[in-house]
Amino acid sequence: MENRKKVAFYTLGCKLNFSETSTIARNFNDEGFDRVDFEEIADIYVINTCSVTENADKQFKQVVKKAMKLNEKAFVAAVGCYAQLKPEELAAVDGVDLVLGATEKFKITDYIHDLSKNDMGEVHSCEIAEADFYVGSYSIGDRTRAFLKVQDGCDYKCTYCTIPLARGISRSDALENVLKNAKEISAQNIREIVLTGVNIGDYGKGEFGNKKHEHTFLDLVQALDKVEGIERLRISSIEPNLLKNETIEFVSKSRTFVPHFHIPLQSGSNDILKLMKRRYLREVYIDRVNKIREVMPHACIGVDVIVGFPGETDEHFLETYHFLNELDISYLHVFTYSERDNTEAADMEGVVPSNVRAKRSKMLRGLSVKKRRAFYESQLGTNRTVLFESENKEGYIHGFTENYVKVKTPWNPELVNTLQEINLTKIDEDGSVRLEFLNKLAEI
Repeated sequence: MENRKKVAFYTLGCKLNFSETSTIARNFNDEGFDRVDFEEIADIYVINTCSVTENADKQFKQVVKKAMKLNEKAFVAAVGCYAQLKPEELAAVDGVDLVLGATEKFKITDYIHDLSKNDMGEVHSCEIAEADFYVGSYSIGDRTRAFLKVQDGCDYKCTYCTIPLARGISRSDALENVLKNAKEISAQNIREIVLTGVNIGDYGKGEFGNKKHEHTFLDLVQALDKVEGIERLRISSIEPNLLKNETIEFVSKSRTFVPHFHIPLQSGSNDILKLMKRRYLREVYIDRVNKIREVMPHACIGVDVIVGFPGETDEHFLETYHFLNELDISYLHVFTYSERDNTEAADMEGVVPSNVRAKRSKMLRGLSVKKRRAFYESQLGTNRTVLFESENKEGYIHGFTENYVKVKTPWNPELVNTLQEINLTKIDEDGSVRLEFLNKLAEI
């Protein structure tokens, strides 16, 4: 056992990346490696990269430096979206030994023959058209909830986005395989599963060459709702044009699906939505929010929005700001537009200066704080169910209600990974909500 090599992982980016890192880690375990935390000395460091923003690119170099500080002789491998888009660039980063593209990352152990350092990173990267098969993934052991991948790739051609270039065409897991993975997760005493993918509302497209939908997203949620042992299911980001009334209505009556939706908007201006080549206009977005509020008044609705897109004038931005201010949503994820190579938007006119992008971003982040506060205040005095997490943060344990209100209570290890009935009492200075237990046994 002394000779077992140690491997550590670092994930940049989205929930989908976390699910894939976890699957890759299990492959290493099957090959006789021991997984350790990234802060520990390891023989191999695997970094799962992201390319959505310029910041993610910069972060990669910082993570490599961190690995080299821990063990300058360690073997460093880069996988993921950035590795597919710019393999040569990553291979040239000091300390990187191996770069694997979209199809190769799940076979990483096949590429590690010896752990000696390379002068230049070795690249194995496919043409993205070859990413024509589906690899199911899910994350367990990293957190209280699991991320379950149900779909990969995207057929949309949004003008700012590199994801189709990094992950290929839209393709889905077979329904029976998703259900098998969900059962495996629930058998590990995990209470909540988050469905993830690049464009999960497009679920159902089959293998390469078979673009018809064998099952719909509604079929998927209905089937998952029947899986015994799962206590909570959460839908991650879903496009507004693919979130159908039938799905919203099903979630409102579902046994396990929670009242929380994250719906990308990107802009509240129809002019900008057209420049972005989004597949809806703001009127569709209003319909989605109104439908959710009609059947689930207490639901949490999160919104993605991009500021500083080429051609976004002050008037366009204020249109977005007022649109969001008047909309009954719960929080924002604000992204400052950054130019990505090989996208249409990178060559568009009307470039917004970086200081203006930063100012607009700050305004929307301020609006998000206001929206979240108003949503939390609307929930005070209501009874909810909380899933508690595992970390002791300054003497408190935190958790999330089914409708995504972040709560805290004094640390009690017996609460970890348990669902508790609570009443939301007051908002604390840090923005989380205090609670009272409805079941007194939980306080013991």
